[in-house]
Amino acid sequence: SLSSTPFEGTEIFGLPTTIIKLFLESGIAMALINIIIGQITSQVNASHCMLDYVNTHFMTFTLWVALLIEKTGVMYICYVIRMLAYKCAGRPVESNEPPRDFVRKLWFWGRVVWSFCILCFAFAVTLAALFNGQTYMWPGVPKVVAVGIFFLLMALVGMLEGMQIAFFAVSKLPKDERGKEHPMARRTCELLFRGEGKNLPAFMVGRQMFVTLCFFVIARVTTLNIEVGVNNIFGVSDAVQNFFNTGILGAIITTNLGSISWQLVASAFPMAFLSNPLVYVLLRFCLVLEATGICASSWFLAMIHKSVMGFQYDEVYIGTPEERAAKELADDPEVLSKLMGPNLHPFAREFSP
Repeated sequence: SLSSTPFEGTEIFGLPTTIIKLFLESGIAMALINIIIGQITSQVNASHCMLDYVNTHFMTFTLWVALLIEKTGVMYICYVIRMLAYKCAGRPVESNEPPRDFVRKLWFWGRVVWSFCILCFAFAVTLAALFNGQTYMWPGVPKVVAVGIFFLLMALVGMLEGMQIAFFAVSKLPKDERGKEHPMARRTCELLFRGEGKNLPAFMVGRQMFVTLCFFVIARVTTLNIEVGVNNIFGVSDAVQNFFNTGILGAIITTNLGSISWQLVASAFPMAFLSNPLVYVLLRFCLVLEATGICASSWFLAMIHKSVMGFQYDEVYIGTPEERAAKELADDPEVLSKLMGPNLHPFAREFSP
């Protein structure tokens, strides 16, 4: 967005100043480019061509980079949230890893404490700036309302992140196993996989539009607008204040509490997650957003991408769950639990069929 924002007073194609401010200076133009080319095009293909999509060396490189970032421990508080979800459900935490010895426990919980401290500090700085009116939140919005908007949008983004994981978790299940004990989850799955299953990639399109809109507002709420050296928050040095002004603290909060935590819970309890009526409402809303056609060009770009890369539907390689069952190659519940359940590494799970 910064690279595409025009200087004040710049004239572009003779467009009115109002259009330039609303479309370009606001960052909407660059956001649309990022959504359509950098996100939705890939997600449309990956939703049905998971095996071919991850069958590249670049995906392996991406996985290792993600694992390296995870090892820093900045997001480890998410594991505690997952543990609490298991405890609330009255179930033991499932894992294929051997029990941790003292050193491993110390290393794990040390990073949990490290992550918790970072999160608390990020909250302290962000909330202090919010109540002091030192963020990019629009003028005239009451401070309490701004804080409420922040938490509301984080919850919405979290729901959408969890929905994505839960949808992929049930996408390879036989139709009769999708929510057979959860009426609301069954209704959601019926809508999602209706017809030829195009509602899944359509949801990905609408979801990305909605998530980007939410993050657009969250960024204004959480990014600090403090003149360095004049009124540094908590009296920090100018260098530290410059770091705070980048918005990284807001990103840490939203990544922990508005993304990864919801994904971990949804991967552990996909059917329970889909039983929430709000999931059905958000699914409908995302499908309506996609139907507006604002990002319809992503479908065309996805067709080109699929043709160039030679992607095939997963069913070409492994068949449908019903076809595998008919050939006495039914899914092994134990293997499925390792592939789609909480046992798989949370970052590696993103790349599993």
